[in-house]
Parts: sequence; structure tokens; C-alpha cells
Amino acid sequence: MSFSEDIKCKALDLGFDVAGVTEASAIGERDVESLAQWQRSGFAGQMAYMERNFEKRTNPRALLEGAQSVICLALNYKCAHGGNGDKAETPRATGRIARYAQYEDYHFFIKKQLRRLVDFIASAAGRDFRFKLCVDSVPLAERSLAVRAGLGFIGKNHMLINPEYGPEVFLAEIITDLALETDNPAEGSCSGCEKCIEACPTGALRADGRFDASRCISYLTIEHKDAVQGELARMIGDRLFGCDECVLACPLQKEAPACRNRQFKFYGDRQRLVLDDVVVMTEECFESKFGDSPVKRLGLEALKRNARICRENIRRQV
Repeated sequence: MSFSEDIKCKALDLGFDVAGVTEASAIGERDVESLAQWQRSGFAGQMAYMERNFEKRTNPRALLEGAQSVICLALNYKCAHGGNGDKAETPRATGRIARYAQYEDYHFFIKKQLRRLVDFIASAAGRDFRFKLCVDSVPLAERSLAVRAGLGFIGKNHMLINPEYGPEVFLAEIITDLALETDNPAEGSCSGCEKCIEACPTGALRADGRFDASRCISYLTIEHKDAVQGELARMIGDRLFGCDECVLACPLQKEAPACRNRQFKFYGDRQRLVLDDVVVMTEECFESKFGDSPVKRLGLEALKRNARICRENIRRQV
């Protein structure tokens, strides 16, 4: 068995669900141009950071000098215990939390597992090597690299879709100066299916195949810093943090197994929050409840803004 295979087997032992290796060269010209066009379109909304570090985002060697390989990993987060945010048996209005945020903060959990994998690689290699750990916040076109490493294809919801685990996967990478045996690029597509486009509440997933993040409910409830008003506010409905509609509509998501990693903590009490409680929540309470959650990155004031929007939308329905 090759060193690459040893690394991938260890990754699975550590709780990742899929692992692959690709070379550390820049992503393909088509993907580079697609990203550039998307940035020029204005579809990024207030996410100005998407326009920074373009070379680093498209070329792993710009992130790590001398890089030879990228180890690409995926962790399935499909909820084993519901997680769909079904309305609670309470007369009080509640708001939904996106499924991925019902777990502990994936950034910290995955980085901890990546460090364990790096320790294994160092021991097995018998020498020092250079590496960079990447989990979402690093400027890197991780979906394009994941496709090249054989982890799946990019669907019409613009997410990486693994044929076995569907679109509910977190991605992570280890860029390294080790020359590793690479995997073949993944094949597949969701040609003929438009369920995610049909399910998108705001039309952020456009019929022409482009993605207008400025209309996405995940963007509006998490990334957008100002007030949300008018039609877009009404379309948020009772979604307090994020949106799962395009994911839940995917046929491959419905067939996928639930998360098997029992070390990755899931909090069932985070599926829905009572909106009145959020509006009066103190910083101390917010820190206590969401100190280990992706919700913390949003901040209390933005969460209260979302709660007021949800509360008003629910009142309109009564």
C-alpha cells in the first residue's frame, strides 16, 4: 500500500468519511474564470473578502511555498437525530438553526483531527515536512480541489456533492511539500435534476446556473451586516441562522447515511430557539449557549436582528 493510501486510511480512522489526494497546482482555467466572473457580477454581496487573495484562493502553492500535494478530506454532517427544525410543541414562536450549526464548531473540531493526521504523517514519513491546514476560513477554492482529488462533483446548488454522502459534508485540506500519489478526478453531475433550484426560497440559485449569494438566506442571516428589509426579509421566514432548503431537496442527501462520527458533538436543543428569548438574550447567556458553536461567529446583535425578522414573519402568518 502506498504512503498516500496509508494517509487516507488513517484519515478514515480519525473519523473523516472521504479522503483523496491531488497535486498542489493551481485549479483549472475554467474554474479560475468562473470565480473571477462571479466576483465581478456583484453576487458576493458584502463579502469583500472573497475578492482578496485571488492568487492564494486559486493556487495552493501561493499559500505554501514548495507545496507538492493537497490532501482533501470530507466529514459527513447529516444529522442522525432529526435536525430538520420541525416546529416544537410550544405556543411560543421559534426560529430554525441550520443543520451544520447544530453541531459544535466544525472549524475547531476538524482542525484538531487534522493535527492528529499530521502527527501520523510525520511519524510515518520519518522526517520533518512543511504543511498548512485549511478549514473553510483559509482562502482556497476547496471545492475545485476536492473534485480533482476524487471526493465528488459540484452540484447545481454550488456545493461539493459526494455520491455516497451527498452535499452535507464539511471540507478540509492539508497542503504539504510531500510528493504523494494522487487520485483521479471525480466524475458525476446532477444533470437533469433541478430540485435545489426549485427549492431555493429567494431565487439565489438562478435558472441560468449562477449563484447570487446576495439573495441567499444563509448569506442574509450570517454574512450580511446591515438591516434586511422588504421582500428578502419576508422570504427568510422562520430561519434564524442559515438555510438548508437546497441541501434537503437534493436526492443524494435523502439517500445519504447519517454522520457516524460520535466524537463530533451534536446539540439537539439547537434545532430551534424561542425568538422572544433570543431578543432579550444577554451576552453572558449567548456565550454560555453558543461558545462552541458556529453561531458565535455571527454575534448576539445580528442574531437578535434575525430573531426580530423571524418573529415579524410569523406574526404575518397568524
